[in-house]
Amino acid sequence: MEATNPTSKAGDWRNYKRVLLPPVKDLHQLEVYEDNGGYKALRDVLSGDKWDPQSVTAEVKKSNLRGRGGACFPTGLKWTFMPPVDPDVPRFLCCNGDESEPGTFKDRQLMEYNPHLLFEGILIANYAMTIKTCYLYVRGEYAQWIEQMEAELEKLYKKGYVGENIMGTGFSTDIVIHKGAGAYICGEETSLMESLEGKRAYPRIKPPFPAQKGIWGYPTTINNVETLACVPLIINNGADWYSGIGAEKHPGPVLYGISGHVNKPGVYEYPSGMLITDLIYEVAGGMRGGKKLKAVVPGGSSVPIMKADMIDGVTMDVDTIREAGSMMGTAGMLVMDEDTDMVSFLRRITHFYHHESCGQCTPCREGTGWLENLVTRIDRGEGNLRDLDLLIDLCDQMEGRTVCALADAAAWPVRWTVTRFREEFEAKCKPAVFPTGDGATEAAVPAT
Repeated sequence: MEATNPTSKAGDWRNYKRVLLPPVKDLHQLEVYEDNGGYKALRDVLSGDKWDPQSVTAEVKKSNLRGRGGACFPTGLKWTFMPPVDPDVPRFLCCNGDESEPGTFKDRQLMEYNPHLLFEGILIANYAMTIKTCYLYVRGEYAQWIEQMEAELEKLYKKGYVGENIMGTGFSTDIVIHKGAGAYICGEETSLMESLEGKRAYPRIKPPFPAQKGIWGYPTTINNVETLACVPLIINNGADWYSGIGAEKHPGPVLYGISGHVNKPGVYEYPSGMLITDLIYEVAGGMRGGKKLKAVVPGGSSVPIMKADMIDGVTMDVDTIREAGSMMGTAGMLVMDEDTDMVSFLRRITHFYHHESCGQCTPCREGTGWLENLVTRIDRGEGNLRDLDLLIDLCDQMEGRTVCALADAAAWPVRWTVTRFREEFEAKCKPAVFPTGDGATEAAVPAT
């Protein structure tokens, strides 16, 4: 859709006009989407007057669109990793809608309220990379929105927006919606491909990378739902327009998913580079019950937790938040008040990652279980002070030692919650007891 001119900088966020989720009734319906400028970008791209595959890719690259799936990798650069076109070699796009990270629920909003923006982005990406088929992989729990998208996709085929000879331009491409079966690991790009091939969703060793050897061994690019939804906006309004929104090095609109102890949890579209404090106290209505802020997980459950005194002046863009000691991730913010039991919180997180480990790699398969066991023991008041150092040691043995990043995702919450809230863990621990030379025992002194 062609957008009105939104506010360029995050500091002016109160005047921002939504472009990913504009306030248009029934926008999920094709007819309404068309009435609001929908598929104009696709028509312009396929008309051949201005655009060819290389110029579309160059425009996306110039916009500095970064992936919205968590890694924040430059999208246009990723597209250039595809090898030169060979008419005898199929090429694929996978749209990752397997949104299973705790605290992350922004892609669902797009698939529910503005799915045609996503479809249009997929079609333009397919054109830019000369791709004949895109697989839209959606988590199985989103059954209602999968049905809705399938109905709208059928309309697109009937109207000639998808399929053979689109709009009479000679370009042909397909979109296939694939329903997942509830496994978090399928959000990892190579596991997603294994699942699409009908195999057990074990992550693949890289290299080779998907652009060289992806689905069924053919070149494949994987992009997130929100990432691809930005593409029509860039084509309609230009790379300079897009790069002028929000943070200079991480521009564009962002869907912030805010949950936890705030008065108005939900998904909010604003420019990148928003102050965390503005998101909590202005956008989300402040802390529920007037309580004090204790901690924030800014980008989904896997990123390092931040104490309340760490967030002043910190903005939601990849560089600034990294310097502050965490990660942008999916911009799914978990907000916790002063009454939150951090040990109990971490216990729930470790249970999730233990349950969702695919079991392929020993450090992850065994390590996630030990993390949950130790944190559970501490939460029950049965742990001792040595367990805290053992938890950190376990993180050392897990991080960077597995095929995919799930072990890191499991270890980071443990490492940083224990490190930054150690006094709460110590308060639930029994003193550690060590044997002495004469058979007696002495208690360890708690760490300071």
